[in-house]
Amino acid sequence: MQAQMLAPAAVLVVWTLIVMLWIVPVRFGAIAKVDKSQFSGKKGARGQDLEGVIPDKANWPSHNHTHLHEQPTLFYAVVVILAIVGPSALDMLLAWIYVGLRIVHSLWQILVNKVRLRFVLFLLSSFVLIALAIRAAMATVFADPSIAA
Repeated sequence: MQAQMLAPAAVLVVWTLIVMLWIVPVRFGAIAKVDKSQFSGKKGARGQDLEGVIPDKANWPSHNHTHLHEQPTLFYAVVVILAIVGPSALDMLLAWIYVGLRIVHSLWQILVNKVRLRFVLFLLSSFVLIALAIRAAMATVFADPSIAA
């Protein structure tokens, strides 16, 4: 079951890459419609420089991509810890729930971006991550070292 515990993390990595690729056509399509004189003489521009220049909706995939590099990093660590110590069926279920909530959160933020529901999705995924983190802490802090001997 240890390898299966890593599957939700692998799926979230793939999803993060999908969102990264989603940025390209959305942003480039929006940039193509913008007056390029706003960028003249500017070197080393960053994605954040597009805020207020292109439509907000064209920036939403990028915002979500950033979010997928924040809290989920804790998820990856927790999943690895649980995979090493031996996950339970509940750990597996919680990990898949977390990934499902993060994917729904992404789709909502990229396509609709109404903050109230987006916040609820974030909060629910946070509670699941907290539960997973507590389970990982308990599995390691209260591990019986005599088992390994």
